[in-house]
Amino acid sequence: MTEVLGNTLVDGRYRVIERIGVGGMADVYRAEDVQLGRDVALKVLHRRFAQDAEFVERFRREARAAAALVHPNVVTIFNRGEYDGTYYIAMEYLRGRPLKELIAERGPLPEEQAIAIAVQIARAAGFAHEHGVIHRDLKSQNVIVDDELGVKVTDFGIARAGPSDITETGSIMGTAQYLSPEQAQGLAVTPRSDLYSIGVILFEMLTGRLPFSGESAVTVALKHISERPPAIGELRPDVSPRLAGLVERLLAKDPAERPASAAEVVRELEAIRLELGKRSDATSAMPAIAAAALSGGAAAGSTPTGAPQGVADPVGSPVAGGAAPPGDEAHRHDAGDGDGRQPRRRRLGAWLVGLLVVVLAGVLGWLAASALLAPERVPVPRVVGKQLFEARQTLERAGFGAREVRVRSERPAGEVVDQDPNPGVRAERGSTVTLEVSEGPGEVRIPSVAGLPRGVAIEQLNDAGLKVMVDAIPSNRYREGLAVRTVPAEGTLVERGTRVRLFVSSGPRRVTVPEVVGLTQDAAEAELQRRGLEVRVRERPSEEREGAVIDQDPAAGSELKRGDTVTIVVSTGPERVTVPNVVGSLLDEARASLRAAGLKVTVRRRAVSDATDDGRVVDQSPSAGVEVERGTNVVLFVGKLASGVGGSDSALPEPGAQQP
Repeated sequence: MTEVLGNTLVDGRYRVIERIGVGGMADVYRAEDVQLGRDVALKVLHRRFAQDAEFVERFRREARAAAALVHPNVVTIFNRGEYDGTYYIAMEYLRGRPLKELIAERGPLPEEQAIAIAVQIARAAGFAHEHGVIHRDLKSQNVIVDDELGVKVTDFGIARAGPSDITETGSIMGTAQYLSPEQAQGLAVTPRSDLYSIGVILFEMLTGRLPFSGESAVTVALKHISERPPAIGELRPDVSPRLAGLVERLLAKDPAERPASAAEVVRELEAIRLELGKRSDATSAMPAIAAAALSGGAAAGSTPTGAPQGVADPVGSPVAGGAAPPGDEAHRHDAGDGDGRQPRRRRLGAWLVGLLVVVLAGVLGWLAASALLAPERVPVPRVVGKQLFEARQTLERAGFGAREVRVRSERPAGEVVDQDPNPGVRAERGSTVTLEVSEGPGEVRIPSVAGLPRGVAIEQLNDAGLKVMVDAIPSNRYREGLAVRTVPAEGTLVERGTRVRLFVSSGPRRVTVPEVVGLTQDAAEAELQRRGLEVRVRERPSEEREGAVIDQDPAAGSELKRGDTVTIVVSTGPERVTVPNVVGSLLDEARASLRAAGLKVTVRRRAVSDATDDGRVVDQSPSAGVEVERGTNVVLFVGKLASGVGGSDSALPEPGAQQP
């Protein structure tokens, strides 16, 4: 798509300031709403998708789904519309950054921060679920976090609202690393599918890595279906067991084993946060308790005024300061309440405090020994983007080993494209860091896309690392909008990044209707059928010879799809009529009767002797009842009384008697 230039006024309202995001389906710009004087985020659909009904519907649905969700943790949609042959959505401009970037920069987040973010994501999802909307693509890239850890969930582009679902049955929508197992299998989604994705995000926040990774989206999807995620306790032992257990429940393969709702997730996270707060308070109080215990022990063991400055043992025998002086027994009685109980209480208190001090000292000693004996954990340095030899040196200097795994990548050969553990994660010194090292683009096999919708075919070719050019081509096999074939053909090995030509059906092939008027019926049918057209025959009398084509519909030169029908009109020859009987009729009556039958009239006079025949038809030729072609001339013999003249067939024709 051509970038929308700065200072462009979109739809007469939004003045573009800068591009802030690039996506596979749309670009995002920061723009000023000149009517309200505020910054907005303008999401503009790539023009190559603007003619694809599926992509346009997905884009519009994002606006509809999110606009209906007014919630503090859901991005606000202000407006949507069309501009310059494509579509846009105007939404709240967020000044934070994607959670994905935050994790990449800081590594694993403290438990309290991870819980605070997860609670807000779950609240947003729960609100959407209450309004019949399932997000279906929750991931850390779609969670925007500000400096105060405030969260906004974005990108409802493949959300499902109510019973409608544009995705065809069996297709997979969403991002592979965050897909629930049911989504990965193309099954129906439920609100618990979003909870699985929240579990993936929480796992990622706590460990700095995703539960599953692989060389392709298909590999990752299969792991979601069949493999157990790594235990958080093994990757990060300091995480609360209760929090690790919640993540494990969220990542259950069976939706029924996950929490029942987002609200339940929020309640559990809040309870864990409360426990962590209490644990933190107790931990910070331990040094103060120990100090108080030591101070209290000294006070309880001190002797009364005038007594030797020794410390009594648990039974009251001096253990320091020498033997008791004479009269000490009486002195101790005088210092008490008269019956000797006060000193005994003091000795018991001293004994208990001493025991507490010994126990605390033992615990603190054990903790110190454990810390000394435990392997040292240090942050893993970032080596992504470095060449392999440089990455190894960096890790070795930090005290780590390295193991390499070769992967296909667009990055230059020998460059590190990923690492596990992620940068910043604290790992045991001497442990091994796995490095994914690029082998370069390499070769890929062109996938089969015949019969897939245009947008899906493009996506699969792109996922295979190929660039796509689209051309229309007629097809009798595939309906309009479905992929027909690729050049190079499917199964061909090509370099990753190769440009592939995708042919998409424009519908059945169109043919030009030939001229068949004047041909015989058989010849016309053969010519039309040879061009893939069906034939319908109608008959009509005409002056043309019988069996000749006298008309066609559509006319010659028309464009039709193969299989369409052409109607031809075939002559049955001139129409034949029966000559009516007009003998005995007056001339005018006879003439009208013959003309009504489609016949022509010629009048001849014949002398008659009977006055009743004068002016009447006394004979006709052809005779009555004979079948003749329409338009045939019929001769009428009209009687004329003439004295002295007998009936004769040789009477002269009446001037002007021939009638058309």
